Amino acid sequence: MIELLDPTVEVKAQPIGYVDRPRSLEGKRVGLIENTKFNSDKLLLKIGEILKTEYGAAEARMFHKHNASVPAHEEIIQEIRKTCDVMVAGIGD
Repeated sequence: MIELLDPTVEVKAQPIGYVDRPRSLEGKRVGLIENTKFNSDKLLLKIGEILKTEYGAAEARMFHKHNASVPAHEEIIQEIRKTCDVMVAGIGD
């Protein structure tokens, strides 16, 4: 007997809630979260430097996901909530 499996699933619409953007990055602490793909860390470090030098961000701090195929782990999310005012997520390749 052959068993056929259907790998498709029903698409579920999920609303995305966005917070208001700050009017300025002046003095803000920026979290940079990279997904471990090739060059994502280099890209985000450059973005962090630009946000500090050109937009007045106080600091840019890098966070590293465990791998690209999963959401950020809860401990990373909690640390960003405690130590950052805004965040930038980036990918590489």
